[in-house]
Amino acid sequence: MRNILFVGLGGFVGSVLRYLVSGWVQRLSDTPLFPYGTLSVNITGCLIIGLLGGWADNTELFSPPVRLFVLLGLLGGFTTYSTFGYESVALLRDRQVWATLGYVGLHLILGFGAVALGYGLSNLKG
Repeated sequence: MRNILFVGLGGFVGSVLRYLVSGWVQRLSDTPLFPYGTLSVNITGCLIIGLLGGWADNTELFSPPVRLFVLLGLLGGFTTYSTFGYESVALLRDRQVWATLGYVGLHLILGFGAVALGYGLSNLKG
């Protein structure tokens, strides 16, 4: 139960940060036709999880509860894309090239397909 609280609290903070940062960047871009806010959050989250995840993997930087709060909760709430990037790099680090390609490919194909399916289902007249 304690672990769930660490992840949940971190997720709350990360989600609020995502909302604030994404909105701020989008307003700065002055281009409503391209989602610069989301792009900036995703890339920033990837940089941060790479840095902190690398330190956590190679040092005693985080205790297990802090790791849950920061890596899964905070950064997971900020952007799940950072987790996707980190896991993809971890597969490559472990020399799992085919698994990495499959993981990335499945995310793209199934993710886009699921969005298209959900969007299509939302337009069905019952």
